[in-house]
Amino acid sequence: MEWLWLFCFYSFLGYLLERMFAKITASPRQVRKGFLLLPLCPAYGLAMVADLAAADLYALSGLALFWRGMGIATVVEYLTHLFYDRVLGVSFWDYTGVPGCLGRGRICLPFSLVWGVLSAGAAVLFQPLLAPLARRMPPVVTYGLLLLLTADAITSASVLFHSRDTELLSIRRLRSRLSENREGPGSVTARDGH
Repeated sequence: MEWLWLFCFYSFLGYLLERMFAKITASPRQVRKGFLLLPLCPAYGLAMVADLAAADLYALSGLALFWRGMGIATVVEYLTHLFYDRVLGVSFWDYTGVPGCLGRGRICLPFSLVWGVLSAGAAVLFQPLLAPLARRMPPVVTYGLLLLLTADAITSASVLFHSRDTELLSIRRLRSRLSENREGPGSVTARDGH
């Protein structure tokens, strides 16, 4: 169950990076995660867990960590985008127009290089701290987390599948949309001043 915690830790760190990136670039897409309630970006967690599972990180030098992390994370990013696109009908990112873009905007060279830096940095800076913490988590807490993740993933997938709108992964926006749907297009509310 250590892998579950590592997935969550790195997904949360990815969420924080995405939030900072959205703010810094004034992105019109501010909801940059993959779960409705939980602040997680699964692509980051999946990429790092795949990288960790591939081989012994401590046997590699910095440059080898970079290249392997870049390759694995880019493949995971491509497959994650493909899943979102083909199964849920949504796209969280589109690199069309970015130099080195491949696969209809699924991956690109600049962000693959960033993946390499992030993977190597996480292996050196975070993994020595997070692995012992993940191993010490009590089983009952781990099963609770698994239940929460499963419920959130199913709910999120349902919202995305039916709405095709990634912005609804914000509770505030989802609540607003549900409220609009209940009121209907022709209803008059106190908000309208009537």
